[in-house]
Amino acid sequence: LSGLDPAQPYFQGTPIEVRLDKSDAEFVDVIHTDSAPTIPYLGFGMGPAIGHLDFYPNGGKQMPGCGKNPVSQIVDLDGIWEGTRDFVACNHLRSYKYYSDSIIYPDGFLGYSCPSYDVFGTEDCFPCPKEGCPNMGHFADKFKGKIKNDFTKLYLNTGEAKDFALWRYKVTVTLSGRSKVKGYVNLALYGSGGNTRQHQIVKGTLQPDNTYTSFIDAEVNIGTVTKVKFLWNNNWINPTFPKLGAATITVQSGEN
Repeated sequence: LSGLDPAQPYFQGTPIEVRLDKSDAEFVDVIHTDSAPTIPYLGFGMGPAIGHLDFYPNGGKQMPGCGKNPVSQIVDLDGIWEGTRDFVACNHLRSYKYYSDSIIYPDGFLGYSCPSYDVFGTEDCFPCPKEGCPNMGHFADKFKGKIKNDFTKLYLNTGEAKDFALWRYKVTVTLSGRSKVKGYVNLALYGSGGNTRQHQIVKGTLQPDNTYTSFIDAEVNIGTVTKVKFLWNNNWINPTFPKLGAATITVQSGEN
């Protein structure tokens, strides 16, 4: 039984007889996309974990792409009706859009077990444990039988628009050069499954011999890495023409 952002108003905090609960089926997985408090934010979905697996994409409260201005959202690609609904309940409706995308991407939407979305942004919940990570959506039941905890909270990020699936990688860059500069470093990953756009790894002071770690939520499953493109810029013209390079770059896939 899959709960697509089950309703909060009048249901959250009520007895299990009147709301979705993991006792309702052999296996209950839940996607939370609009779990901000009803007042003042008017969240339609409930926040507490209530299934065997509870997925909180993008933290479960505010979905990327739902903050567009009303005009562009209402006159959307899918037409006026779809756009108007999205304007009123965009976060809430993302749950079924993620679910339908999960059918097309059986290897996508990996959920990382984590105590909170803030911790998900650190290295504490990466990579997947040896039993793997469950896939949010249609293929969540492949994880049935591997659940250890009473409630398992899972976090992941999604894209702003269809296609929503993203694949998480940890990248670690050690810089080489003579002098520190201010600027930013971008990386693009190339692999057997496809290539990513440029993702910003670090912004600010770039110190040679220092190591910088960041996460890339890539728009493709790159497969086996074949090449990494390293680009840096110092934002303004520097008469000393500083040079920076990458001594080493390590790419780790969250899945395996």
